[in-house]
Amino acid sequence: MKAPVSWIREYVDLPDGVTTEDLAARLTALGLKLEAIEKPGDQITGPLVVGRVLTMQPEPQKNGKTINWCTVDVGDANGTGEPQGIVCGAHNFAPGDHVVVILPGGILPGNFEISARKTYGHLSAGMICSARELGLGEDHDGIIVLPEGAGAPGDSAFAVLGLDDEVIEFEINPDRAYALSLRGVAREAALAYDAPYRDPADRPVPEPNADGHPVQIDDPAGCPVFVARTVRGFDPAATSPDWMVRRLTQAGMRPISLAVDVTNYVMLEIGRPIHGYDADKIAGPIRVRRAADGERLTTLDGVDRPLSTEDLVVTDDSGIIGLGGVMGGETTEMSSTTTSVLVEAAHWDATSMFRTGKRHKLTSEAGKRNERGVDPVVTQAAADRVVELLTTYGGGTADAGVTVVGTPPVATAIAMPDDLPARVSGIDISRETARQHLLAVGCELADDGYLPPPWRPDLTDPYDLVEEVVRVVGYDQVPSVLPREAAGRGLTREQRLRRRVGRLLAGAGCVEVISFPFIGDAALDALGLPADDVLRSTVKLANPLSSEDPSYTTTLLPGLLKAAARNLGRGATGVSLFETGTVAFPVDRGPAPIYGVDWRPSDDELAKLFEALPEQPLHLAVVLAGERERAGWWGAGREAGWSDAIGIVRRLGTELGVDVEVVSASRAPWHPGRCARVLVDGTELGHAGELHPKVCQEFGLPPRSAAVELDLDLLMRRARDVTPGPEFSTYPLAKEDVALVVDVAVTTAAVEAALREGAGELLESIRLFDLFTGDQVGDGRKSLAFALRFRAPDRTLTEEETTAARDAAVALAAERTGAVQRS
Repeated sequence: MKAPVSWIREYVDLPDGVTTEDLAARLTALGLKLEAIEKPGDQITGPLVVGRVLTMQPEPQKNGKTINWCTVDVGDANGTGEPQGIVCGAHNFAPGDHVVVILPGGILPGNFEISARKTYGHLSAGMICSARELGLGEDHDGIIVLPEGAGAPGDSAFAVLGLDDEVIEFEINPDRAYALSLRGVAREAALAYDAPYRDPADRPVPEPNADGHPVQIDDPAGCPVFVARTVRGFDPAATSPDWMVRRLTQAGMRPISLAVDVTNYVMLEIGRPIHGYDADKIAGPIRVRRAADGERLTTLDGVDRPLSTEDLVVTDDSGIIGLGGVMGGETTEMSSTTTSVLVEAAHWDATSMFRTGKRHKLTSEAGKRNERGVDPVVTQAAADRVVELLTTYGGGTADAGVTVVGTPPVATAIAMPDDLPARVSGIDISRETARQHLLAVGCELADDGYLPPPWRPDLTDPYDLVEEVVRVVGYDQVPSVLPREAAGRGLTREQRLRRRVGRLLAGAGCVEVISFPFIGDAALDALGLPADDVLRSTVKLANPLSSEDPSYTTTLLPGLLKAAARNLGRGATGVSLFETGTVAFPVDRGPAPIYGVDWRPSDDELAKLFEALPEQPLHLAVVLAGERERAGWWGAGREAGWSDAIGIVRRLGTELGVDVEVVSASRAPWHPGRCARVLVDGTELGHAGELHPKVCQEFGLPPRSAAVELDLDLLMRRARDVTPGPEFSTYPLAKEDVALVVDVAVTTAAVEAALREGAGELLESIRLFDLFTGDQVGDGRKSLAFALRFRAPDRTLTEEETTAARDAAVALAAERTGAVQRS
């Protein structure tokens, strides 16, 4: 909303010395957020004055163009008092007209400097200006001709043109529709300075009678009030007065014609949207109803629209002539031949207006106000103001008939405890202070509370009144108080476990990131997932942020891989990133119920709501790419690989006290043969390993980058709240090494698991220290050498005990994997 300061001052007696910046700051403190302050004359410097054309000599040129050699009286502004010679290409003025002249030395918008220069055989000392050259509009066809009495030759043109009138632009929240008018903004300014206020809607209006245009309302809930007035003998060629054009332009609206400009001006002035019909095109009584199934309407923007049975429409005997409260129809549009104007000032149900606008994707200044809620009691005042302006500047007379159908909705009193503002805000606000402030914003006292003003449909409960009191007192007065933590409360088990996971990963050199949890087919294709992969079954979003990512993600890897590639592309030599977040898998449990927001759903209703939600497990993902260990004077570095990913999984298991099993697997987006399936008690936890080369290429990552993705919910359910510390034995360690020959298809993990189980409780650790292939072990075979370490907590092991444990381990490995001990 753009509000010229001079327009605000018409309704409010602001204190002397109040600057535009001061006013904007006060209004922002009251909730009208400042967007910008426009100063139209800031880009113009130098002498810009009123001039009177003395002579005008047309001179045809060889190029076919005709210029005018003019002498212009600019008073003493040029320092000599002599007429100024100026060449002008426009032809819409005549000798005796008052025009706007910028003299040499002046600068116009765009840093266009004016100087005396020889052109078309004359020394042109200045410029006669058009609206576009001054930045006041797009009209460049003709220069500005000032009305009589606009000023004497030599007077400054800044005030005449309103170039010294600053404009404040506000961002208006949806609940403050009253501020989409000068009436509302001025009321807030009066509240800010406790200044006298003159309501532009406070005007005498004629009494309704039976002589006006007949109107019938079939849906009083959708249209509680409809006012109709008629002006006849209107001059369609009449132009809008300069002051109106200037104000409409300052407010961001384009002047069109007098009839249209008047309705727009009153909408900006009072806040009530007005619609004008060509009265001669209306056939019979006006009727307001809901549209019937299959009806259509061509609106003023030329679009043929199919109507919904929920749409409110205005009709006559010919059919539908307007989409109520949103936009009129083509058949009754005012045109350059309109001599009779029917003025409509109606109040419309805000919810219906909002739904109609969204349904038809139709946005208008009238709809923007009607869908937010407009003052229902100013319909007669707004219609009367339109009639006054039409007859004053367009001629004609107002019909004696005044149609008023319906009555404005009655506000309901709101009860508010006297101490509620103080309790909610923490400010010492007395009962009397709260009452004074509520009366100042327009509330009235009632037996059972406060009646909100009709222009504030957003005030519906006691806490709305509290907000009004606090904003007048000043939000800056609200104290900053930290809430006191209730005794005996702390982190939940899940929070403690998540922090343990985060600390472990940070200790492993990983950095946490947060990605958008949305995904599309392109990302799933880049992961190389087959068409029937479960990860491709996604939850579709009703209102996605991007059409490229229309679903909630089933995997955290795409966002993490993109983040890794972005960092590597900006110069990082290696990245180690992790993310924890929910993923979603669809379930077929029917649509979720939609409950109101004015009461808490019951436990049964909440259960039905949660039952319809998709499965949303918490996942953990890790990506390792590029350098894992840096090169330097200490030696060569090392690239991240599959073993780092497996190592992180094992460290997580150790930290949380979970026995993690790692077995070979094949799963996109990992490399076949370099992918591990992670199990806990036989249940799949996730996968880890080296990414497929095509996936690395798709995401712009270096070859052999590694990744992990685990079900963190499952991992935390199996985790120990307290992981016992290691137990140390003071007795000596017994060392045994074994080399086993197995088929190349047998995994090291399978052999290690068999050795560990067969060795029994005396085994302290097991480690693979060599892998050999060659003629010595045979084609298709490999040799795995393990270091077994045995120790007892209460004694020194004998050689017989160590040998027996080793042999039992080898025997079980031979039974399960076909291993043969290498001699």
